[in-house]
Amino acid sequence: MSAHEKSEPTTVKSIDRSADRPDERYDAQRVEKKWFERWQQDPALYAAEPNSAKKKFYVIEMLPYPSGALHMGHVRNYSIGDALARYMWMNNYNVLHPMGWDSFGLPAENAAISANVPPREWTLRNIANMKAQMKRLGFAYDWAREVTTCFPEYYRWNQWFFLKMFEKGLAYRKKSKVNWCPKCCTVLANEQVLPNGCCWRHEDTLVEQRELEQWFLRITNYADELLRDLEKLNGWPEKVRIMQRNWIGRSEGTLVDFKLAYSDNHTGFGPAGSTITVFTTRVDTIYGATSVQLAPEHPIVNDLASANPELRAKVDQLIAEQRKAKEAGDIGEIEKHGVPTGRYAINPFNGEKVPVWVANYILMDYGTGAIMSVPAHDERDYDFAKKYRLEIRLVILPVSDDPEATMAEPQLPFTTYDGMVINSGPYNGMSSRDAIKKMAADAEQKGFGKASVTYRLKDWGISRQRYWGTPIPMLYCEKDGIVPVPEKDLPVILPEKVEITLTGGSPLGRVPEFVNATCPKCGGPARRETDTMDTFVDSSWYFYRYTDAHNDRAPFDGKSAQYWFPIDQYIGGVEHAILHLIYSRFWTKVMRDLGMITNDEPVERLFTQGMVIKNGAKMSKSLGNVVSPDEMVARYGADAARLYSLFAAPPDRDLDWQDSGIEGIQRFLGRVYRFVVRHAKPGHTDSRKAAELTPEARAIQRKLHQTIKRVSDDFQGRWHFNTCIAAIMELVNVLYGTEEAIAQGAVPAPFLAEVQRDLVLLLAPFAPYLSHELWEMLGEKGSLLSAPWPKYDAELAKEEEIVIPVQVNGKLRGRVVVPADATKDFVLERAFADEKVKAAIAGKQIVKKIYVPGKLVNIVVK
Repeated sequence: MSAHEKSEPTTVKSIDRSADRPDERYDAQRVEKKWFERWQQDPALYAAEPNSAKKKFYVIEMLPYPSGALHMGHVRNYSIGDALARYMWMNNYNVLHPMGWDSFGLPAENAAISANVPPREWTLRNIANMKAQMKRLGFAYDWAREVTTCFPEYYRWNQWFFLKMFEKGLAYRKKSKVNWCPKCCTVLANEQVLPNGCCWRHEDTLVEQRELEQWFLRITNYADELLRDLEKLNGWPEKVRIMQRNWIGRSEGTLVDFKLAYSDNHTGFGPAGSTITVFTTRVDTIYGATSVQLAPEHPIVNDLASANPELRAKVDQLIAEQRKAKEAGDIGEIEKHGVPTGRYAINPFNGEKVPVWVANYILMDYGTGAIMSVPAHDERDYDFAKKYRLEIRLVILPVSDDPEATMAEPQLPFTTYDGMVINSGPYNGMSSRDAIKKMAADAEQKGFGKASVTYRLKDWGISRQRYWGTPIPMLYCEKDGIVPVPEKDLPVILPEKVEITLTGGSPLGRVPEFVNATCPKCGGPARRETDTMDTFVDSSWYFYRYTDAHNDRAPFDGKSAQYWFPIDQYIGGVEHAILHLIYSRFWTKVMRDLGMITNDEPVERLFTQGMVIKNGAKMSKSLGNVVSPDEMVARYGADAARLYSLFAAPPDRDLDWQDSGIEGIQRFLGRVYRFVVRHAKPGHTDSRKAAELTPEARAIQRKLHQTIKRVSDDFQGRWHFNTCIAAIMELVNVLYGTEEAIAQGAVPAPFLAEVQRDLVLLLAPFAPYLSHELWEMLGEKGSLLSAPWPKYDAELAKEEEIVIPVQVNGKLRGRVVVPADATKDFVLERAFADEKVKAAIAGKQIVKKIYVPGKLVNIVVK
C-alpha cells in the first residue's frame, strides 16, 4: 500500500482555496526540464517501427526555412501536427513524424552580404538554434530522419533527378523572357510573381522582364493530369483546389493566324514576322471581329514601334499603366486604354482587313499575347469598342426554346454559347457549338489555324543566378555542345568561400576552379553551368527522402516509399497552394513515370492553418510584432505556449495573439496539476458499473465520456482543437466541483484514479510535459506515448436528466427537467404544467404541439 493510501481521507476543511501548499504549485520549468532531459536520452523515442504490422500514419508539417528562430506562427503549425501524431500513436498506429530544413535560398546570401557570414555557416547556425527550440517545445520528431537540403548527400539527388528529366526531354534550355527581381538579382518563376507584379520575397519590388538563356522543366506535359487529378484530392481544402485549377488555367479553343497587311509604304516586315496568332474560345464569333489587339510587349508591337517614335512613346505609357495596375494588385480592374498602330490585319475567314491596336489589358504572358476583339459578344471588348468608337457587329442571335418564336436582337454584349450564327457567310444558321467545331476544322484544313488547348500554366523556369542553391549538373563544350555531367561524378559540389555580390550574374561564374571542367565526351575543356536550381526543387520531393534519409545509392528505397505514401496528413500555409504544392505534385508524377513509385499524388489530406496575428498584422520580423517562443517558454512553459496556440482559435482561422490568453492557459495547467497532486492514488483500478456509482461519481463518469467523445471526434473530423481543450477544461471544472464529495468518500478512490488516468490521456497530445509528469505521479509505468486512447462508452455518456426549453410561438417561456429517455407525452405533460408556460397560453387556442426529441418543445397558439 502506498503512502497516499495510508494517509487519512482529505476533509473539506483541509482544501485551502486561498493558498496552495508548496507541493501543489505547478513549477513548469522544473517539470519540463526533468522530462526534456529524460527524452533527450532516448533518440529512438519517436522513431517509426520498421516492418510493422500496424496501420501506418505519415504526418508532417511543411519543413521550414532556417531563418534563425521560430516564432509563434511556427509553434502553432507544429503543435497541430504534433498533437495529431501523438493521438495516432495512442491509437496504435505506426507513425512517421519527421522534420527537416529547406536550407538553400536567398536570405543566406543576403546575410553573407550584410553580416559577412558565409551562407553555410549562417544556415547551419540557424538550424542548430531552431532545432534546439523545437526540442525544448517537446515536438515529437524522429530526428534520425532529419533532412537538410543544402547538404551534398541531399542535393546530389536534385542533380540526379535533373539528369533523368534531361534524358526524358523534361529538362531543356532556351532563351526566354524571364521575370527578374532587381533586389534578388535572379530569375523568378511565374508562380513567384505576386498579382501586383512584385517579387514574392520583396513585396515592394516590381519584377522586370529580361531575356536570358534558362533551364526549364516541362511541367506543362503534366498539365492535364495535374488538373484532372485534383478531383482525387477530396482531403484537400476546396480553396486550394480552386487556386490550382485557376493557375493551371485550361482553355479549349482555336488558334487563328491573322496576317499583317502591307502598309502604304511597305518595305518589309520586322524580325517578328507578319503573323499574329490569336487564341479564342469563341471562334464562332470571328466574323464579328472588328479589330485585333496586341499586348504592349508583343514582338510585333516592338517591330512596329521601332520605326515610329510616337507609337513607341504611347506603347511605353501602356506598359507603365500595366505595371501600375499589377502593383495595385488587380490587372483585371485596369482602366482600359489602347492606341491604334495604323496597320491592319487580315481575317483569314472572310479576308476583311481589321485595324491592329495595342491595349493595356492584353497580357503577353497569357495566351498568345494577342486577341481578336468581338465587341458584340465580349464584355471587355464591348467596353473598349464603345470607348474608341470601333464597329460593333452582331453575329450571334439567341435561340428560344419555342420554335414558333421570332428571334430578336439581344441586348449587347450577348455572350452566351446558346445562340445561332448570323452574318457569318457559310456558317449562317449553325448553332454556336456546331460552328466552333466546323470553323476550327476548316481553319486547320486551310492552314491558318487549328483547334487547341492552352494553359495558363507555363513550364517551370528553374535557373537562378545565385550562389546558395543546387548546382545544375550540365557542361558546355565547344565541340559537343551541352553535355550532362555523368551520374558517377555526382554530386557537383557547391564550392565554399565564394565572393557574393549583387552584380554580375551568378557568383559561381567568378570561381575558375568550379567553372573550368573537362568534357566527359571528348576530353577537351568545358565550362560548367553556373546557375543554380530554384529552391522549390529542394522542397518538391523531400518528404520521400524522409522515408529513407540515409540512402547513398538512390534518392530513397521504393519499398519504403510504397509503405508510407501517400502522406496521410500534410500541414502548412495556404500561401504554398500554387508554388510548392503544384511542384511537388508534378515531381511525384515524374517519379512515377521513372518507375520509382506507384502513387499518383503525394498527399492524401492537406490542412492549411491560419496565421498568427499580433497588433492587427501577421507576425513578421519586418513589422516588429514577432512573439518569441523562447520568451513564452521561459515565462509560462512549453505546454502553455503549445496549448494556447491551439486553444485561442480554430486551427484553420487566424489567431489574434493575446498575452493574457496564455496566462489563462498557464492557470488551467496549474489547476490540473493541483487536482492530481491532491488526489493521485497510484495502483487503483476500477471495474464498477455505472449503476454501482454514487450520483456524484456518476456525474464525473458521464462528463468524462462526453469529453472523450468530443476530443476524439475533433481529432477524427474538423480539428477544432479549441473545443477539445475547452471540453477538457469543463471536465476539470466538474472534478473541482466534486472535491467536497471526494473528501466525504462519495467518489470511490479507485474510480477517481481511473478518471485522472483518462484525464491525463486526453491532455497528452496537447501538453506532453505536464501529462508525462502526472502519468508518473499516478503510478503508471508504461510509455504514455503508446498508452491506449480512452474508449468512449455511449451508455456512460448519457444524461439521466435533461433540460428541455419550452417555447410559445417561438419565444422561450420556460424550461422543464425530464428523464433523458422520457416519452413525447411525458415531456408535453411537464411543459404544459410549467407555471410560466401556463401564463403564456392562458385564454388562447392551441394550434399545434411540436416536440424535437431531446431538444425543445414549441407550442403554437392563436
